Amino acid sequence: QVQLVESGGGLVQPGGSLRLSCAASGTIFSIDAMGWYRQAPGKERELVATITSGGSTNYADSVKGRFTISRDNAKNTVYLQMNSLKPEDTAVYYCNADLTYYSGTYYYTKYWGQGTQVTVSS
Repeated sequence: QVQLVESGGGLVQPGGSLRLSCAASGTIFSIDAMGWYRQAPGKERELVATITSGGSTNYADSVKGRFTISRDNAKNTVYLQMNSLKPEDTAVYYCNADLTYYSGTYYYTKYWGQGTQVTVSS
């Protein structure tokens, strides 16, 4: 009943840029915070950036100054602009949202997207 769909991943050269998008749809009542996480092979999933419904942001130290998170509340969409990409940014990137949805009654939970691959290589 609720889906988070990421898009925008792909292959890019070091120093290049990508913009990821994540659109939430379904029987959503409201969305609080949204964010991006990433997981490289053999590593734990880590926080990249978060943004509240009011626009307050938080970033991992490894991406500060290079990545920018933003959102369009009217479209239930969160974005991640990634600049000056490095090989160590290579990972599957996952969107998440803290939201309230309706399924007979109202539930508040954290939803996850399916992930999109970002590969930084020459």
